[in-house]
Amino acid sequence: MTNDYYKILEVDKKASKDEIKKAYRKLAHKYHPDKKGGDEKKFKEINEAYSTLSDDKKKTEYDTYGRTFNGASSGYDTSGFSSQGGFGGFDFSGFSNFNGGASGFQDFDLGDIFSEFFGGGAGTRTSQKRRGRDISIDIEISFSESIFGVDRKVLIKKKVLCDECNGSGAKNGVEMKTCSACNGSGKIHESKRSIFGTITHTVVCNECVGKGKVPKEKCSKCSGFGVIEKQEEINIKIPSGIEDGEMIRQTGTGEAIKDGISGDLYIKIHVKKDPNFKKEGNNILTDLDVKLTDAITGSEYKLKTLDGIITIEIPIGINHGDFLRVKEKGVVINKDRRGDLLVKVKIIMPKKLSKKSKELLDELRKEGI
Repeated sequence: MTNDYYKILEVDKKASKDEIKKAYRKLAHKYHPDKKGGDEKKFKEINEAYSTLSDDKKKTEYDTYGRTFNGASSGYDTSGFSSQGGFGGFDFSGFSNFNGGASGFQDFDLGDIFSEFFGGGAGTRTSQKRRGRDISIDIEISFSESIFGVDRKVLIKKKVLCDECNGSGAKNGVEMKTCSACNGSGKIHESKRSIFGTITHTVVCNECVGKGKVPKEKCSKCSGFGVIEKQEEINIKIPSGIEDGEMIRQTGTGEAIKDGISGDLYIKIHVKKDPNFKKEGNNILTDLDVKLTDAITGSEYKLKTLDGIITIEIPIGINHGDFLRVKEKGVVINKDRRGDLLVKVKIIMPKKLSKKSKELLDELRKEGI
């Protein structure tokens, strides 16, 4: 085999990890022995090259010393295989659902097979707590509510634990019996065909959910499912300063499931635009129209804020586009701290002038104003 792993993968020596991975998947898919036109020798070369170039330590050694040997009879560096049987340097995630290959394997997800065969230890799969379905909703709030925060109550139709049997699925007072599906073990053995042969792994029994026992008589209200569908009022606390499009997650307020944990509720927030205010970080921006004479001589103006009407002072000689800062009238950061209100001054120029106004302006011009 050629020693140049970069040429094998058809990439430059400066190629990134993602570029190397992309090249590997493309070539391995093309030359896989189970595919029509595949090349087993070429496939091995591609895997050997990727095993080295995808590992930072091996890649550094290869770039410094060239191809390494570890004394294996084949002459190839087999350090890509972990001591527990995993394929440390190989990425098979790009190969799923090979159909009609030379070996006759069909519809196998190699990612799933490798995780079960090598990840579980002795062919077993770790049981996990069952989890209810997540729910997502959209809520629209005003600009003011996004600044100060707000509590909202919503009615959601979802699956909740049965109030008759408290989620057990059994009729009150009835005894439990041994689960016939798993003979009381709480687990069943499943077999799956793979490219390595038949793989057997252990999974939690669906009938008893790992308990080994089922009720002799099911709850009449939920038919033994432990959950029923009903409308439930949920309180949603929307924090201050939330952005338009931001998502809130409430753990455990999604759909319930028998002998498991409830899913989560995801709330997408839509903030209505305000004609007078805009948010910029922790500050709020607004405009204020000021007459030309008030800009020259100074004045006081009434200004509408989210906290109510306030009086703001216009200093003498302010320019168009200048900002006035009103402290602690911006976004609520916490109970002791707020952003500021930034007021952009827009000087309104008169469109028509009376004869007297022109005379006065001429006098000002003579004075150099």
